[in-house]
Amino acid sequence: MDLPRAGAWRGPWLPTAAAFLYRRPAGFRSRAVGIIPARFASSRFEGKPLAPILGKPMIQRTWERVMLASSLDRVGSERCCEALKKLGKHYDIVVNIQGDEPLIEPEIIDGVVMALQQAPDAVFSTAVTSLKPEDAFDTNRVKCVIDNQGYAIYFSRGLIPFNKSGKANPNFPYHLHLGIAGFDSNFLKIYPELPPTPLQLEEDLEQLKVLENGYRMKVIKVYHEAHGVDAPEDVEKIEALMRARNIQ
Repeated sequence: MDLPRAGAWRGPWLPTAAAFLYRRPAGFRSRAVGIIPARFASSRFEGKPLAPILGKPMIQRTWERVMLASSLDRVGSERCCEALKKLGKHYDIVVNIQGDEPLIEPEIIDGVVMALQQAPDAVFSTAVTSLKPEDAFDTNRVKCVIDNQGYAIYFSRGLIPFNKSGKANPNFPYHLHLGIAGFDSNFLKIYPELPPTPLQLEEDLEQLKVLENGYRMKVIKVYHEAHGVDAPEDVEKIEALMRARNIQ
C-alpha cells in the first residue's frame, strides 16, 4: 500500500514545516537555492545520473520533482560550495538534494528549508522517516537519533540506539535518515575548511563533521518511503512505483 504524501499526512510524524502550503518569509533566511550534485563515476553504479527512468535521465527526474518545491528561488547542479560561488547571488539557505532521489517529495524540501528558518541556532537541517525492520542492519541505510527539541544527536550506519539483546526492538521508533541537507549559506562557506573528524571518518558520514565540531542540526520527521537509486537493480523498482502512481 502506498504511503500518503508528506504534505497530506496528519499523524505524529508530520513536521510542522510540511503541514501546510509553504509561506515564504520576509526576513530571516528568506532566500533558498536547491543544488542537485551529480556524480557520474559512482563505484556501485557507473553513469548513474544519466540512467534512464521511463525514458528520462534520472537527474532530470529528480530535477522535475525538486522544481515542485515552493521554497526554492533557484535550482542548479554541481557540488554545493562550488555552485554557490558560481551563482553570483546571495542565498541564505542552500539545500543539497541527492540526484538519485527521483521520487523526492517537494514538501520535504520545503520542510527542510523552514526548519532552518525557524531554528536560528542551527546551521544544518535534514529529514528522517520510519526505519523498516528489514533495513535495521543494512549499512547503506543511515540511522539517526534525535533529542526532545528535534536536534540531531548522532548518525550511524549501524542500528542506533542498540540494545543489549543485539536485536532490533520491533516496538522502538527507529529513524532512517533521508538524503537531503539544508545548510546556512554562511556555514557552508566554512564547512569545507573544517578538518575531517574521527567519527566522520569511521562512519563515512559527512554530517557527523557538523555535530563533532559542535554545530547544531535541526531534524524534521516525515512519513515518507525512501526511494533512492543505489544500484542498477533499483531502477526497475522506481519505474514500477512510478507506473503505479501514474507518474509520466
